[in-house]
Amino acid sequence: MTLTELKYLIAVADEHHFGRAAERSFVSQPSLSAAIKNIEQELGVRVFERNKRGVELTEIGAEVVAQARRTLEEAARIKAVAKQGKGRYRLRLGVIHTIAPYLLPQLVVALRKSAPEMSLDIEENMTANLDRLLRSGEIDAAILALPYEAPGIEVEPIYDEEFLVVAPQGHAFTRRKAVRADELDAGELLLLPVGHCLRDQVLGACTEFSRPPPPGRHGNSLETLRSMVASGLGVTVLPKTALTQRYETPLVKAVPFAEPRPKRRVAVAWRKTGEALARPIGVRKLVEALKSVDLPVELLGGAE
Repeated sequence: MTLTELKYLIAVADEHHFGRAAERSFVSQPSLSAAIKNIEQELGVRVFERNKRGVELTEIGAEVVAQARRTLEEAARIKAVAKQGKGRYRLRLGVIHTIAPYLLPQLVVALRKSAPEMSLDIEENMTANLDRLLRSGEIDAAILALPYEAPGIEVEPIYDEEFLVVAPQGHAFTRRKAVRADELDAGELLLLPVGHCLRDQVLGACTEFSRPPPPGRHGNSLETLRSMVASGLGVTVLPKTALTQRYETPLVKAVPFAEPRPKRRVAVAWRKTGEALARPIGVRKLVEALKSVDLPVELLGGAE
């Protein structure tokens, strides 16, 4: 039984489907099926039940998969120890879509200065996918927006970031010093698609809608939303880091919310180690670099 076979095992357990598990693992379905059969024969138990609904874990199979996850986590730690022992180490970092473009240019420069011995791999994705990658050990840490909680994961809040209303020039909001959340019209609000945490946070801040935002009024990135606003298609809500001078355009104007201003809390998450108070060296360097970048955010006193 190899580590690769254990990865296939976990992929099938997560996807409940051999075809999707094969795509995720970048192997053919026959190869993956043969690996699962080899594991079941070697263990002498049936790990999966195949039925019309797909693939389900047996009772003993659930225990086998749980142990497989622990084995892969320990294998990843062994590799990390070996790499750090050579004087170089790698940080596999996940970042959500609504943070990455505005933070990474400065963060990468800061890490190169403070930790030149550390190589950096970056995965930009949604929170749900970063959660899976983090728990499986495929990434070492993630920068995401709270709330976020998962078993075996440490979370350290780093900064708070305000949201602002973005409207096209000529809109009534652009003549205001501040906009109340209950003044936003669901019918003209442009949002990210379902699945993005920023969408949920914006809707959470605008709880006075008499009706939900209509379907079809969304863009797949903050830059798309900004362009849609510039075209006069509606208004949107963006985090302050997406509205710094380098992203300014004369076609739109950002207006603050009235107090209390809605905001999001951004944190670093990483897998727990055997030492309760210890943070991996890459995470320590990451937190230090995050505190040093010049962003329009409010650093939290607990970040070290």
